Amino acid sequence: MEEDEPELEAGLEAALELAPAVQAAIEQVFPSQDPLDRADFNAVEYINTLFPTEQSLANIDEVVNKIRLKIRRLDDNIRTVVRGQTNVGQDGRQALEEAQKAIQQLFGKIKDIKDKAEKSEQMVKEITRDIKQLDHAKRHLTTSITTLNHLHMLAGGVDSLEAMTRRRQYGEVANLLQGVVNVLEHFNKYMGIPQIRQLSERVKAAQNELGQQILADFEEAFPSQGTKRTGGPSNVLRDACLVANVLDPRIKQEIIKKFIKQHLSEYLVLFQENQDVAWLDKIDRRYAWIKRQLVDYEEKYGRMFPQEWCMTERIAVEFCHVTRAELSKIMRTRAKEIEVKLLLFAIQRTTNFEGFLAKRFSGCTLADGTVKKPEVPPPSTNPFLEDETGTETDEIVIEKSDTDKPKKPKVPDNPFHGIVSKCFEPHLYVYIESQDKLKYLSVVPILRNLGELIDRFVADFKAQGPPKPNVDEGGAVLPSCADLFVYYKKCMVQCSQLSTGEPMIALTTIFQKYLREYAWKILSGNLPKTTSSSGGLTITSLLKEKEGSEVAKFTLEELCLICSILSTAEYCLATTQQLEEKLKEKVDTILVERINLTGEMDTFSIVISNSIQLLVQDLDAACDPALTAMSKMQWQNVEHVGDQSPYVTSVILHIKQNVPIIRDNLASTRKYFTQFCIKFANSFIPKFINHLFKCKPISMVGAEQLLLDTHSLKMVLLDLPSIGSQVVRKAPASYTKIVVKGMTRAEMILKVVMAPHEPPVVFVDNYIKLLADCSNDTFQKILDMKGLKRSEQSNMLDLFRLRLPAPPPGGDSTGSLSLSAPTPEQESSRIRKLEKLIKKRL
Repeated sequence: MEEDEPELEAGLEAALELAPAVQAAIEQVFPSQDPLDRADFNAVEYINTLFPTEQSLANIDEVVNKIRLKIRRLDDNIRTVVRGQTNVGQDGRQALEEAQKAIQQLFGKIKDIKDKAEKSEQMVKEITRDIKQLDHAKRHLTTSITTLNHLHMLAGGVDSLEAMTRRRQYGEVANLLQGVVNVLEHFNKYMGIPQIRQLSERVKAAQNELGQQILADFEEAFPSQGTKRTGGPSNVLRDACLVANVLDPRIKQEIIKKFIKQHLSEYLVLFQENQDVAWLDKIDRRYAWIKRQLVDYEEKYGRMFPQEWCMTERIAVEFCHVTRAELSKIMRTRAKEIEVKLLLFAIQRTTNFEGFLAKRFSGCTLADGTVKKPEVPPPSTNPFLEDETGTETDEIVIEKSDTDKPKKPKVPDNPFHGIVSKCFEPHLYVYIESQDKLKYLSVVPILRNLGELIDRFVADFKAQGPPKPNVDEGGAVLPSCADLFVYYKKCMVQCSQLSTGEPMIALTTIFQKYLREYAWKILSGNLPKTTSSSGGLTITSLLKEKEGSEVAKFTLEELCLICSILSTAEYCLATTQQLEEKLKEKVDTILVERINLTGEMDTFSIVISNSIQLLVQDLDAACDPALTAMSKMQWQNVEHVGDQSPYVTSVILHIKQNVPIIRDNLASTRKYFTQFCIKFANSFIPKFINHLFKCKPISMVGAEQLLLDTHSLKMVLLDLPSIGSQVVRKAPASYTKIVVKGMTRAEMILKVVMAPHEPPVVFVDNYIKLLADCSNDTFQKILDMKGLKRSEQSNMLDLFRLRLPAPPPGGDSTGSLSLSAPTPEQESSRIRKLEKLIKKRL
């Protein structure tokens, strides 16, 4: 028994090990705090809990009795559960059999219901079969009666139609014919029956006879030969027009064509090519003649033709087509006699007549013509879009503030625009050339052209001189640019009223020419020169000053002039872009791609860039003597660190003199002032670093003084955009980044110079970490600034080459190797460490 007990215990322990999921489910269903119910039950720990000390063993018998009682209760519970499960299987099988029997009974009832439904459906079909037959019979009978009635109506109508046609009773025929045609449409599916087909042929024959008869009656009433019409309209012809509405549309078109041709035959005789009244100077007589004819038609024939025929408008439209053809022919023959005044007079009278037609008629007859109704242009934000009605004599000033006020384009409402005036387009070169050949611009009150305008601008600028400096209101835009674009506006409006085709392209070419001339003659040509000679705007010419001499700087008036030219170029750049958009809206769609003022906008951009470069060169050259003085100081003899050096004060003085003036004069073009600051920083900082390298040798105290000066310059540069201003603004992030990066490099150079060169390995490693520049030349300059001997420099260079990081695989292994720049956090941390080191040494 003692040997079997361990095996029994091991078997019980193995049987009680459950899966973790099962154990978790049991704990969730039967939560218990009893240690005996835990899955990780440890008998030793449990016994130690019951008997923590030797004295507690005194009540061991009591504990054993409690455990045995608990075991006995568990056995009783297990026995009860096992006995309760004895009859569960039998009860389940009995419940399953009962469910199967219930399902079989349900299927039987469903089948009975289905059989009864099929029988009911068959019974209903038998009941309704007779009703369906009666319905079909009723429908067929109704159709037969209706068809017989239609047939009776058709047969009677055809007989009556033929009789009325012979008697010319067009009033009755108009109503009867439409009814016969409508009834005949019901017999389209019965055309296979000979009698129906015969009636259809009789109807077609009657229609053809009516058409020929009506045309003959109109020919008799309005003979094509001769212009005299003895009789007025008759009731027969009025009724005949009503019949023509029902007949083939070709009959109606033939009547209209013959009547209009006969009505305009007198016009072709009176205004033949060889007549004096046919020339452009008497073009008014053509339009006066048609107006009289339209009034005469309304009085005599207005009631003869139906209102929907729009005969008055058709006569006017045909007159326009004939007039355009006749004018084109006569202008080709006498092209040399066309002058600008004569051409514009004829165009003006023609456009007025087209406006008269637009007020009088709707343009509904133009659908088949060559002139299309104008399309509604899309919405635009172009400031050039203004009310152009009556702009021939009214001046339209393009204010600079208008660029921020978009206006919707006016929707053209003249469907007759160009119906006659198109014939003048081939001859508009006379008008276009007058703008470029010093002739005149016709309808503008002040006779002048673009060439004369540019010359006047040049003369006015020389006579009046540069604009007066006014730092309170900012740099003023030259007034000549507004005059130029006002003039462009007038030219564009007039030309677009004459034509939207090739003449607009020619006018655009002239615009481009004089935009470039304005940019070079007025703007670029008046920029101040950096030296008295005409050697160009190079920085080298600014640096040819003798040591100790004063640098030639721009005066206050010259600085204001440069800013004014810059503002004017910026205004011209924006307005030229708007002019291009306006031209594209005015010109025909197929010619839009040929409108391109990008080159002219680039020209103004060049003027802006040159102006900014002049401002940068002036301030840069003013600071150059101070930097030269810095590089020539004996920095190895500096004994103590004091306030900022005199050269720093000089640089700050020049900055405070120039920058406020430039900022105030560029207040309206803030972005270009930012460009000026960025370009000056990009020019000044590298030059400052180059002069730092020239400061050699440098003592420790000298390096500390230079570091202090560099920090002062850094603070001034960071404050450059708002220096001397009462309103302090935060500098742009792009500018701040450039200044911090450049001046931090200068500070790192000085801090490397201040570091001891012993031991050499530490010095080289610090240089590589701080400057992130593995160029031999830069390292050589650092050694020169420290004043090391050539032998020491040679050893340092050899060590520097050995300590350089290996180049990346496949990369360029040239002598100049660049390291990745440290992050701003790393750089700031290194700077703080160096500052602590310097303070500690001091």
